[in-house]
Amino acid sequence: MSTTLEPLLAWYAALTPQTVSQAARFYAADAQFRDPFNDVCGVPAIQAVLHHMFTHSGHPHFIIGERIVQGQQAFVTWTFACTLRGKLYEVAGGTHFRFNQQGMVTLHRDYWDAAEELLQKLPLVGAPIRWLRRRFAVQMG
Repeated sequence: MSTTLEPLLAWYAALTPQTVSQAARFYAADAQFRDPFNDVCGVPAIQAVLHHMFTHSGHPHFIIGERIVQGQQAFVTWTFACTLRGKLYEVAGGTHFRFNQQGMVTLHRDYWDAAEELLQKLPLVGAPIRWLRRRFAVQMG
């Protein structure tokens, strides 16, 4: 599986608007892609999500972390970094990949906490989210 996973991760680590078109090298035609904001199927829809990322954020890139491979699936941790309105944001998350017998991705499911990793860091939206998180957090000590 590492012969399939490592080229995919290298592609993500070096992803540019020009290389988004290479998604079909890694994703099955009917692959599902899901994250906190999107749930799409098919290579064209996955490419649209990636193009949207480049359109709406500055200098987006992935820093690949740990990998766990088991049979025809893998879990990979990553940090996504970008700028929004001139401010740097970093989002920590992980992706569950499932592969078919040909080594193509059939499932790409991103796991990350949109409230903690992104929304609470934004100026207007962040204050109520931070308040809610404090309100529901257990107070120790």
